[in-house]
Amino acid sequence: MKKTTLLLTILFLVALLATSKVSLAANPPAKSQMLLDWQRAKTYTKEYLDAMPEAGSSFKPTPEMRSFAEQMLHLANANFNFAAGASGTANPYQGKNLEKLDDYKTKAALSKVVLESYDFVINALNSTTDAQMASNVKLFNMDVNRGLAFEKAFEHQTHHRGQTTVYLRLKGVTPPGEKLF
Repeated sequence: MKKTTLLLTILFLVALLATSKVSLAANPPAKSQMLLDWQRAKTYTKEYLDAMPEAGSSFKPTPEMRSFAEQMLHLANANFNFAAGASGTANPYQGKNLEKLDDYKTKAALSKVVLESYDFVINALNSTTDAQMASNVKLFNMDVNRGLAFEKAFEHQTHHRGQTTVYLRLKGVTPPGEKLF
């Protein structure tokens, strides 16, 4: 009985180890799926931007945190930076910290630049060939394949949009419902 239990435990651990390997060269989702996910993320983020009242853009849950607008501008900045790095396309905001610019203090201007960042990613992804998706680029001093760079950009924007859920709730706004598909 003990031998059987031990054997099953070892087999389970071997199977777990064999199926859980992750590397920086991992194969990202198919480009067609990534494009669908980015379009969905753009729509979802627009719902968040639309949900926050104009006066809530400067809201910070605590003084040391980013404001709602700063969270969204940080997300946009990263979208531009990741997509430019992954695709080799010139970043239209290269060298600019969107969070610090007064140009994006209004809700309309904020929404415009954030949605522009999604269009930039989608266009960069569209212009990257399947062969290029598997090729490596230098991103944040790491060698990663382009597909993984787009995937990490997606993870980053999801993280920061998710943080703003609390901002909406604290302003008495019900956040948009989850959009997994």
